[in-house]
Amino acid sequence: MHMRFMYCILFALLHMGSVSASGSNDLWITYRKVEDAKVSSEYRHVFSNIHFSYKSPILRSAAEELQLGVNGMLGQNKVVSLPFSDTTTMVILPQKELPDSLRSLVSMELDQLSKDGFLIKSVSYKKREVLVLSAQTDLGVLYGTFHLLRKMQMNLPLSKTAIMESPKIDFRILNHWDNLDRTVERGYAGFSIWNWHKLPDYKDPRYKEYARANASIGINGTVLTNVNANALVLTPSYIEKVRALAEIFRPYGIRVYLTARFSAPMEIGGLETADPLDQKVISWWKQKTADIYKEIPDFGGFLIKANSEGQPGPQNYGRTHVDGANMMADAVAPFGGMVMWRAFVYSDQDPTDRAKQAYSEFVPFDGRFRDNVLVQVKNGAIDFQPREPFHPMFGAMPSTQLMMEFQITQEYLGFSTHLVFLPKLFQEVLEADTYRREQGATVANVVDGSLHSNKITGMAGVANIGTDLNWTGHPFGQANWYGYGRMAWDPYTTAETIADEWLKMTFGTNPKFIEPMTKLLLDSREAVVNYMTPLGLHHIMDTGHHYGPGPWIGNLSRPEWNPTYYHRADSLGIGFDRSKSGSNATAQYAPALSEKWGDPATTPEELLLWFHHLPWDYELKNGNILWNGIALKYQEGVDQVKRMGETWEKMEPYVESSYHQEVAMLLGIQLKESQWWRDACLLYFQQFSKRPLPKGVPEPTKTLEEFKSLKFPFAPGIRPQW
Repeated sequence: MHMRFMYCILFALLHMGSVSASGSNDLWITYRKVEDAKVSSEYRHVFSNIHFSYKSPILRSAAEELQLGVNGMLGQNKVVSLPFSDTTTMVILPQKELPDSLRSLVSMELDQLSKDGFLIKSVSYKKREVLVLSAQTDLGVLYGTFHLLRKMQMNLPLSKTAIMESPKIDFRILNHWDNLDRTVERGYAGFSIWNWHKLPDYKDPRYKEYARANASIGINGTVLTNVNANALVLTPSYIEKVRALAEIFRPYGIRVYLTARFSAPMEIGGLETADPLDQKVISWWKQKTADIYKEIPDFGGFLIKANSEGQPGPQNYGRTHVDGANMMADAVAPFGGMVMWRAFVYSDQDPTDRAKQAYSEFVPFDGRFRDNVLVQVKNGAIDFQPREPFHPMFGAMPSTQLMMEFQITQEYLGFSTHLVFLPKLFQEVLEADTYRREQGATVANVVDGSLHSNKITGMAGVANIGTDLNWTGHPFGQANWYGYGRMAWDPYTTAETIADEWLKMTFGTNPKFIEPMTKLLLDSREAVVNYMTPLGLHHIMDTGHHYGPGPWIGNLSRPEWNPTYYHRADSLGIGFDRSKSGSNATAQYAPALSEKWGDPATTPEELLLWFHHLPWDYELKNGNILWNGIALKYQEGVDQVKRMGETWEKMEPYVESSYHQEVAMLLGIQLKESQWWRDACLLYFQQFSKRPLPKGVPEPTKTLEEFKSLKFPFAPGIRPQW
């Protein structure tokens, strides 16, 4: 007993100052106690006499969140709204409820806010400081409350505060690729959190936690079902279940959307066709939409994947994407709904270059989509690769509202066993210059509508959420969910800002932890690019499940399904020629970029093999030949993962032991798999280069045949076979 007592004392001493990050339901809204006495004292003063409102479900959500935050961070058991008086220290109210004496002090700023924006401002009222949190809408008050709590979690001062924020994107949406049987396509965090069998009567408490987490980062919509849609979700029994979810989400400002299977009029409606110009089809969709809105008045609308990867669509009937999208848009327009029409299309009819097909199918129809249609475009023209140049459609359709689609789930980035901080990828894409109008016309300028004065704007993120205790499989996957929401609110937010916020909110503010871990996060994405697809290589993952390397696969029925299609390695060199001498995909970009990327000498080396097929002895900027450069990049990626593991090992004093052990094991898997990627790819490409590995790159411990023989029949996230 004595030894056990001594062990407990020793354990406590070793872990003094550790953070409370258990990888559980709390996510980044942990609200741990503020330890700094000076900061805590300031917060206690601000919250000593507070006036707020319960007049709507959304305002009640804000009040409840305020209670949770203050209770957790300051230990105050109950936060009571007191009448406004000369002793009031804080006011949290929508503009219409502000006392006249305060409204006059902040009316100018409030009038400048857009919908759902908020103001947090310290004002001088009767010779004392009052903190005013206000907005034009109740939802703006909720967002402002979460922002206030974020500042407190980061131990930032509240006195002399002056914050004005409005979302730069209108529709900030999560896309769930969840199926009705609870499998999740490209999901690596367990099963779908939507328990359709138990709905509508059993409402899992996690649904509310999900809504809180999304509202805390400004997400205002969720698509509940997979883009490879099942028409059953549009039947009355499922709409009743969807209504139950909508009722939970509504007090947090989150609207529900559904994926619409284009052939639904035939599959559940009994019609003989789904032709979008057929009057019976048009009438069926209008009636179906009216039925949904009768049950869910704030239903957001439909997301549609059509004529892609075998999904039905208007082209089945000789119609166009415009015909299909506008028919659906007309159905939801009377109710204020919108349609998100995905531009991810490719077919086996034109095998010259899959990267060109979406542009070819959509750009000719610029200006012909309805005002309540957002054309949803992936960040790159292939498919959520570790690195891609931005999609050429951005900037090329000035009269069409384009919506960004990012993938938060790590389909091509090591699933949920690899630590990859994706805001770095998102920022790289959003900052890219399209050169469509003048230098400085970035992808973010297109997405937020400022470049082409769009009426509505949107951003979508393919969710990485599942039934795992920590929500995202890898504990650090939570940072990607958080980061996506922050960038959907403001696409000009930097990855560094997001890393700093998430780490402090999740782990606490100790700089001995925050500084090295910020660097680890910011470097992690480049590490993955290096050990998977360096220098512009892409889509060389094993096929179907996309787990691990498979550059040798070239026997599938459609050319663009094969990794050999993308790297084109031969005795002469490696890379996909998209210049004028090849597929001429560079011509889909603005002339300045087309010229720059059409010449290997002016193509950024991180995109070199994306645009050019180059000799193995092509000289890189650092003097290495291409073969050596590829090999050294693979090794660099492995070395980076080793350093990530070493950094994490030093973080043990600052995190709970179980959490530290979990992440350490995952980093061990990542290191092992980075070595697998390096060895398998270099052995395969070495057959063509006929060159030895450069100094610093170890010889593989397995043969190429051993790597080729590996099979993964039950890899998670595989598309279900119906």
